[in-house]
Amino acid sequence: MIKAIVFAATLATAGAGVVYAQQSGTTGGSPGTTMGTERGTSGTTGTMGTERGRTMGATGSTAQMMSTLPQHVTAVSNWYDQNVYDQQDNKIGEIKDMLLDREGKVQAVIVSVGGFLGMGEKDVAVAFDAVSPAQRENKWWLTMNASKDQLRTAPGFRFDRSKQAWTMAAR
Repeated sequence: MIKAIVFAATLATAGAGVVYAQQSGTTGGSPGTTMGTERGTSGTTGTMGTERGRTMGATGSTAQMMSTLPQHVTAVSNWYDQNVYDQQDNKIGEIKDMLLDREGKVQAVIVSVGGFLGMGEKDVAVAFDAVSPAQRENKWWLTMNASKDQLRTAPGFRFDRSKQAWTMAAR
């Protein structure tokens, strides 16, 4: 009976080492070799590394989890679907979308201007830097150095669902 318990414990310990090696990305080989889970890394790549490379290669390396949040950032919800005001505090539009570049930085915002109950509305693109955020009474307040008329005369855009992109609106 004791031999069976010792044998089971030995198998469990040996199995745990193999599982740990697979999860941590190291092989039983020399120090510094990897299973090829990251792009551009060198090292020994076994069969399992090839499989991981196929599934992870399309999206890059494993996602980095954060234990703290970056400083000096703001939530998209402070911008999206928020009113935009001119310098005299008149509402001139509402942010309907935010356009990001390949690095994830916001380059432009789509501002919806004019219209009543969704009729006659026009969507225009504005450089992200043209909108200034501030806080008033614990609420985000977005302003632009432009008038409603300037936005109405700007080129219009529409969202093409088939392309999943903004395109020039028909005149």
